Amino acid sequence: MLRTGDPCLEIEGLIHDVGPIAAEGGRMKRVLAGVDLAAHRGQVTVLLGVNGAGKTTTLECAQGLRRRTGGTVRLLGQDPQTASAELRSRVGVMLQDGGLPPSARPLALLRHVAGMYRDPLPVAELAERLGLNEFAGTTIRRLSGGQKQRVALAAALIGRPDVVFLDEPSAGLDPQSRQVVFDLIADLRTQGLGIILTTHLLDDAERLADWVAILDRGRIVAEGTVAELLGTATTTARRLTLRATAGLDLAEAFAGTGPVDIAEAPAGHYTIDGELTTAHLAALTRWLDARGIMPSSLELGRHSLEDVFLGIAEASAEEELASTARKTA
Repeated sequence: MLRTGDPCLEIEGLIHDVGPIAAEGGRMKRVLAGVDLAAHRGQVTVLLGVNGAGKTTTLECAQGLRRRTGGTVRLLGQDPQTASAELRSRVGVMLQDGGLPPSARPLALLRHVAGMYRDPLPVAELAERLGLNEFAGTTIRRLSGGQKQRVALAAALIGRPDVVFLDEPSAGLDPQSRQVVFDLIADLRTQGLGIILTTHLLDDAERLADWVAILDRGRIVAEGTVAELLGTATTTARRLTLRATAGLDLAEAFAGTGPVDIAEAPAGHYTIDGELTTAHLAALTRWLDARGIMPSSLELGRHSLEDVFLGIAEASAEEELASTARKTA
């Protein structure tokens, strides 16, 4: 994808150290080791990474909530560490833990937050859009996790920001509420907002993202559109999934059709990966037919963003184990 919108966030060589850390021999620990990242207006930029990869720290440095050790950050053209209140009024932030006062009630809280802005969104309109009225009389402390997420999202958007940071915006939401949030994010993108979000839900990332950056051990190790990341996967972007009798020797079915990788999960759930062609499908169906086996499901698809992400995480874990072994040898 050509990233034509103006950049709303530009990060170059971002470094963040914490410490001293006893487990590190009293040394500083490098959490971010040179992050380069750009987000553009009118696009959803998704930052992915395992726990501890540095996602939240990156967002906090980008927002000016945490001081960086090195590198540069430009948020709407300004350094967020030294910017005035005018910049902060143009930035919406939804924190992972919500950061909401536990004794407040949702609509009263939103009216209070709206009063801090020159031209806020109408509270009633936003509350209706996010379904806050159904629990408007309940204090924050008594809300479910998903309800708190919706209140936190509303608080992040009430000031009509130019850029919004959303940390796990769909966590804890039921399917209907997730769809409401997805539709709202799509509307914000159409309006030209820059949207930077993190999520552990890879299906959500694949559905929402215009641009994906994968963070590992404090560095961006892969980035691009979902299609581009799938195209750089170590295996071809085709997958055959099959549910049938457990314990089948499917390698026998594909003899002579070209190499495939076969994995069996419990309850007779098989995945077949490789450069799949019609010959593979024909060979499988002939093999099943010869044995009188009728599968309960058979689907040809592609690899997902989750496959790419897990492959990167697995490679990183193996590299870290090898590095530890070299140090202790």
